[in-house]
Amino acid sequence: MRKLFGTDGIRGVAGKEISADLAFRLGNAIAQIVLKDGIKDLMLAKDTRISCDMLEAAVASGAASGGMNVKCCSVMPTPALAKITDINQSAGVMISASHNSFEYNGLKVIKNGFKLPDCEEEEIEDIILAGSIKAQTHHELGRISAYPEARGLYLRWIYKHFDDLDLAGFPVESDTKQLHIVFDASNGASFSIAPEVYRTLGAKVTLINANPDGYNINLNCGSQHTQTLADTVVELNADIGIAHDGDADRCILIDETGREVDGDKIMAITANYYRESNRLTNDLVIATVMSNLGFEKYVSERGMNLVRTRVGDRYVLEEMKKLGAMIGGEQSGHIIYFDRNTTGDGLITSLTVLETMNHFGKKLSSLINDIPRFPQVLKNIRIHDKEKVMESAQLSEALERARDILKNTGRILIRPSGTEPLIRIMIEGNNEEQITELANDLLATVEGINAR
Repeated sequence: MRKLFGTDGIRGVAGKEISADLAFRLGNAIAQIVLKDGIKDLMLAKDTRISCDMLEAAVASGAASGGMNVKCCSVMPTPALAKITDINQSAGVMISASHNSFEYNGLKVIKNGFKLPDCEEEEIEDIILAGSIKAQTHHELGRISAYPEARGLYLRWIYKHFDDLDLAGFPVESDTKQLHIVFDASNGASFSIAPEVYRTLGAKVTLINANPDGYNINLNCGSQHTQTLADTVVELNADIGIAHDGDADRCILIDETGREVDGDKIMAITANYYRESNRLTNDLVIATVMSNLGFEKYVSERGMNLVRTRVGDRYVLEEMKKLGAMIGGEQSGHIIYFDRNTTGDGLITSLTVLETMNHFGKKLSSLINDIPRFPQVLKNIRIHDKEKVMESAQLSEALERARDILKNTGRILIRPSGTEPLIRIMIEGNNEEQITELANDLLATVEGINAR
């Protein structure tokens, strides 16, 4: 069982679980692993939290002492770093805790555009936990340098795929005008680069939560807190609201009426567009067990097939590669368009939706109106010991009782978070009052186990 890596890198409180010492050891361990594959360069990027500079210096020192040349890309979204490592066939470390609050940070390792497979993460873990530092000397030491070219490389990749998208003369339901976007950067990694792209493509952009100070990343804003974005869209009569999370691999939208559009609905409408454009290979969409049954019904009725995986974008991507799918993602807004990037990319997701609106000539509200949504209740509880809760006989008994009540009218999922000390409860069914009551009963059970 892995002790450091979760479903999305190593996460924890900066200065505590994610210390400078750990970051140094990670950088050195990466050098020991990837130099054997002939990879000499390590690209580093970070989001806007106060701890990022400290961790960047530590990872860079560890990797350079192990013989790698380190190129620091500064503040940049996770998907931008993934694309840079793909273009340069290099390794990378993204310093970010994604949607978590500022006191957390994380270390995500990337190689040639992809997150590391489990076996290589385990190898890195073994090196770190054994304290096996391999320090080079003389000519074998690596260099550490700034790499400002990274931003331009990513931007050119974006414009290459969206050069036909004209947001200055945007035809939506017989109205041709400059598209007005309200963009919530979550005070995170895309606060500068995303608005530049939208404006270059011709949009009018109103920015909110785009003044990072090291502490306000994800603070009541971004893809997990969209009420302010929705209010602003309605108040300004804008065409669309776009929200990223702290490292900009997620995207949640607001339609022009103020309704939230989650990852399921984004996948549904863009899969429709891809299918009409003969780009939806094998008529497949990959989603997780968290995706709503209404989404599954929508794609099925349109001749597409939905395949579900366990929660985590790495598992979505594995299935996409295995089955040759072009679209996959999560309800949270982490969506992969495999013809455009190797990981979820909030900017690419939003531009693909704009492309979809342009293709059908419809407002976002019109595109999502036909997508049904089954009642779904989500509960999160902070706990001390995930294994103790998940292996409890009391929880198993409570789950069995809930499933007996629900029978074939819905489904229940209880799982430990891979990035936070949380247990997540999801119940879906026809009767919202019933599933809410069942979710509250399960929540009380978990709280009781946690308190013992």
